[in-house]
Formats: sequence, structure tokens, C-alpha cells
Amino acid sequence: MIELKKSKPSEIARFVEMESADDTAGFIIPCSAEQHLAAMAQAQIIYLSIYERQTLVGFIILSLDDTTSVEFRRIVVSEKGLGIGQHAMRCMEHYCVNELGRKRVWLDVFTENTRGIHIYQKQGYDQFDRSEYQGKPLLLMEKLL
Repeated sequence: MIELKKSKPSEIARFVEMESADDTAGFIIPCSAEQHLAAMAQAQIIYLSIYERQTLVGFIILSLDDTTSVEFRRIVVSEKGLGIGQHAMRCMEHYCVNELGRKRVWLDVFTENTRGIHIYQKQGYDQFDRSEYQGKPLLLMEKLL
């Protein structure tokens, strides 16, 4: 069973460890513990820890960007291929509607992250634009909730 909880600063060291995993680091822009702590202190940034059977297995970062939308900045899970991330995404969307009163979630994903793109599409996200970060192409995707 997957459960989302508000993250605590004491979990940041584990977040940094999860981000540095070989099957994760190439698809995100990893943050230092200090960067996570500074982001966590911002009112518009929401960190949600992903627990499975009371064990921390991942985290999500959201950013409130207006009154109806949420930027889905990051999801990292320690165990890939078990459906944990997909289940956590559904829980996150429920949280966005019921706790935050939001109607739209959007994200960006590097075009080389084919696994991520496949999962986002499978979860109902559609591309609405393209962009780039430091010369690397990005897809902008959204889901209306």
C-alpha cells in the first residue's frame, strides 16, 4: 500500500541518495541536501514522501504556480518497475485536487527519458509544448484533473 506524507527535513539525506542512483541521476537534475532543504522551506514548494508498508521508498516535489495548476517537478522512487511510481502519481493527483484545490498538473521531461514519457502518457498526460534546458530538449506535458 502506497501512502504519501508531508516530507521532513530528516528525510533529505535519503532523497539525495535516491537521486544519485544510476537509473535515476541521468534523467533528473539532482539536488544537494542544502538545495532540497532550501526548496522545502519555500511556501509554494511541496515535498511528499512516498511510503510503502511504512518504509520510505521515494518522494515527489510539487510547485504551486497559480490558483489552478501545480508543476509536478519530480518523482523519484528507489525500486523501479514495481508500479510504485504510478500508484504514487495517482495519489499525488488526488492530493492536488482534494488538498490543494488544483485542476491541472503539468511537468517537463527530457526527451531521452522514454520510460518516463511512456509512464506519463499511460497516466493520461498529454504533450502541450516543447522546451529545452541547457541545450537538452524537453517535452511539456499536462493532465487536467
